[in-house]
Amino acid sequence: MKTQDYTVSITVPVDTEAAYHAINNIKAWWCTHFEGQSEKLNDVFTVDFGETYITIQLVELEPFTKIGWQVIDCHKHWIKNKKEWKDTTMQWEISAENNTTTITFTHLGLVPGIECYKGCEVAWNEYITESLYQLLTDGTGKPS
Repeated sequence: MKTQDYTVSITVPVDTEAAYHAINNIKAWWCTHFEGQSEKLNDVFTVDFGETYITIQLVELEPFTKIGWQVIDCHKHWIKNKKEWKDTTMQWEISAENNTTTITFTHLGLVPGIECYKGCEVAWNEYITESLYQLLTDGTGKPS
C-alpha cells in the first residue's frame, strides 16, 4: 500500500519573491516563539509551542522557487513517540502563473497512520491555508 505524504497548496495574488520571503518569515505566520535563523542554506531554527518544539535545518534554498526543511530534533509532548517528526522533510515549491503564485507544501513523512497525523494535518491546514494565506493577501498572519 502506498502512503501519501501530507500536501497542501494555496494560490495568492503576489509574486514569487513575496511568497518566498513570507514563508521564511516564520514568526509572521507559524510561531512567534522562534529562535535561530531561517534565511540561508544550513540555517537552523526552533519553533516552540510550550512543551512541544521542532528544530529545523534549511537544507535546500532556490530563491523564489524552492525551500527545503529537515527536522533535526523535536519533542511532541502529546504523543507516545515524542520524536515522530525527527528526520522528516518539508518541501515548499513556489511557481507563478497568470499574475498569481502557487505555493505547494509537502511534509514528507507525515502520512496517515502515524500518531500525530490527524492533529498535524489540521494544524498545517490552518497555518498554511489561513495564516500564511492571510499574511500574503492581507499582510497579517495568525501565528501561534
